[in-house]
Amino acid sequence: QVRLVESGGGLVQPGGSLRLSCVASGGRFSIYSMGWYRQAPGKQRELVAVIYRDGSTNYADSVKGRFTISRDNAKNTVYLQMNSLKPDDTAVYYCAASRSYSGTDPNRFGSWGQGTQVTVSS
Repeated sequence: QVRLVESGGGLVQPGGSLRLSCVASGGRFSIYSMGWYRQAPGKQRELVAVIYRDGSTNYADSVKGRFTISRDNAKNTVYLQMNSLKPDDTAVYYCAASRSYSGTDPNRFGSWGQGTQVTVSS
């Protein structure tokens, strides 16, 4: 399985921006579907965004127009640019990888990072 390491989380004021990064190792990155999921205290893990091997993307309705997922296959890295952040975006954000899945069900992603905390607060 591919190993994933996230970075870029932190504390930001409402309306601010952050960019998360996830570096993959141990696999052929370009063939993987890569996703960002998040989990807030007391809530289930939920989809944020997914980018597939062909570059197509899928976003949760709650982040459409504010967040952008992208990938750099040369750097084995997937990014999540988060703009216009809201307190409701506060959560631990996880990077996930799936070798051959083209949906958004987190149970179909076999590799996960350790998570990075994003806190949106004034």
